[in-house]
Amino acid sequence: MFRYSTAYINILSFVISIFIFFSTNIFFSNNNIFKSKNNLEANVKVESSNIQVNPKENEKKDTIEDVKEETKEEWCLEIPCINLRADIKEGTTKEVMDDYIGHFEDTKIEDGNIGLAAHNRGYKNNYFERLKELKEGDKIYYHHSNYKKEYVVEKHIIIKDTDWTNLENTIENKITLITCVENQKEYRRCIQGKEIIN
Repeated sequence: MFRYSTAYINILSFVISIFIFFSTNIFFSNNNIFKSKNNLEANVKVESSNIQVNPKENEKKDTIEDVKEETKEEWCLEIPCINLRADIKEGTTKEVMDDYIGHFEDTKIEDGNIGLAAHNRGYKNNYFERLKELKEGDKIYYHHSNYKKEYVVEKHIIIKDTDWTNLENTIENKITLITCVENQKEYRRCIQGKEIIN
């Protein structure tokens, strides 16, 4: 009968323990790698499904709004001697004149008498603040799309706030600028220019 020594048994037990230890670690390590791989593939699939590919994303959008913006008409007033250049918008409400020079709706937009109004103090934009500095002979430039006119100041008067005669249409091309008079609520400053015909 073959007898195992204590030392032999101890060495054999140690070797088997090492073998079991490494086998277990390798198995769990491979299993974790497998799980990680599956999780990574699942995450990639989820993220890929969330990606929305739009081949036209960088192309220019041709919506109605974009076309309107591109073809937006230039509508502005320039008076170089008082460093004024401002956009014009239809209407003379406070909301319009907070950001624009307002156009009197009942006056002409091109040929005839064009009536404009703006604030001169105390508001967000006071485009007619220096209107009182204008004198006869000063130049006024008006642009509406391709319509461009040059006027020369011929009248600078103070009128009652109920006097609309200066905004009536005329055969010759004129421009009429109206603003308040400081500390005189019942009066308006009226500047009128006539077209310069070259």
